[in-house]
Amino acid sequence: MPTRTVEFEVTRTAEAGLDFRPAQGPLAPIDLPEPTLDSESMLINVGPQHPATHGVLRLVLELDGETVVRCIPHIGYLHSSFEKLGEYRTWNQIIPLTDRMDYLAPLIYNCAFAMAVEKMMGVEVTERCKVTRVIMMEMDRIFSHLLWLGTWAIDVGAFTPFLYAFQQREKVYKLHEAYTGARITTSATRIGGMMADLPEGWAEGVREFANGLPATLDEIEHLLSHNGIHLARTQGVGAISGEDAINYGFSGPNLRASGVPYDVRKDRPYYDYESYDFEVPIGEHGDCYDRYMVRVEEMRQSLKILHQALDRLPGGPMNVDDQKVILPRKSELMSDMASMIHHFKLAMEGVQAPPGESYFPIEGSKGELGMYVVSDGGSKPVRWRVRPPSFINLSVIPKLVEGGFLADVIMVNASLDIVLGEIDR
Repeated sequence: MPTRTVEFEVTRTAEAGLDFRPAQGPLAPIDLPEPTLDSESMLINVGPQHPATHGVLRLVLELDGETVVRCIPHIGYLHSSFEKLGEYRTWNQIIPLTDRMDYLAPLIYNCAFAMAVEKMMGVEVTERCKVTRVIMMEMDRIFSHLLWLGTWAIDVGAFTPFLYAFQQREKVYKLHEAYTGARITTSATRIGGMMADLPEGWAEGVREFANGLPATLDEIEHLLSHNGIHLARTQGVGAISGEDAINYGFSGPNLRASGVPYDVRKDRPYYDYESYDFEVPIGEHGDCYDRYMVRVEEMRQSLKILHQALDRLPGGPMNVDDQKVILPRKSELMSDMASMIHHFKLAMEGVQAPPGESYFPIEGSKGELGMYVVSDGGSKPVRWRVRPPSFINLSVIPKLVEGGFLADVIMVNASLDIVLGEIDR
């Protein structure tokens, strides 16, 4: 081992105490080892109370310096037992539970559940209801992506895009409130239709929102897409191949960013999505930057669908004409004994679904959302099971962050776009 020769002598004086002075001649050399920086792994908690985890998610990270050696996600801090609660609620009473799963896109979950039950019951909703649900699902896809885009910008250190995105989100909040009376917990659907017909001027409000959003998206892209800091924090970070993404169960924008062109609206179309003209954005590298670009382009494609749906929105009834499924109109209730009986039974017992089961998958804002329901012939499900996109997408986070830096964990987690209400259901 290399040695260092230290030469000094110590003299004591009455005035100065210890006095260190260079020696006049060499003393015997002292062997000292070279200094080394031995390090140990350190465990830290990110969350569960932390804005960068986008909810009460806890990530236990083992760090070697700034490098993530291991990542262990912990969930359960927002557990609400939605699926178990559903077994003690009638079919329509479950709808308020669905919009609390993903409070960032509540109408999508409202529609998905109603569509699964209607499939099991063999109920075919009206054309006006179909198009209305398409409008609401695409509007809330944009609604969800705008929140993701704004918080994504904050995570990378940019504040202005957050303000632009939330200014547009406020317009959707007002559309929610104008139709349902609530801004977040919409509870808009009913088995066989919707809670009400569209209020006057509501469709025009949606079109006005759709006309104004592209300019905001252009401005946000101008601020982010070629920004050097944004590129350095996202390009090549959290990359995953298409094959691995499929094996991990990825879906939605996260899967398409890895180059896999799977979209439920195209591959398993429902509500006449095959007749709408829109494209499915596909990434190439599967990194955080591609996931950002895919979601921005998805908003533009959803705007195209919105315009087409508004153009084809037909007149006619919103709900099916079946008093065993939909409450009779009040004018009939007050003048017809049979309508009064149906109203009483629906209000007291709920919709009676025949024995059977069904699974209905749709393209949610965060990936493939599936609703599975089982009936024994009563007014409540025997089993209600949700195929949650966020829960499955979150399972890949250890693979994406291990080997990277601590700062990359924030961007990787943000790029997955999770919501904890749907994970801890």
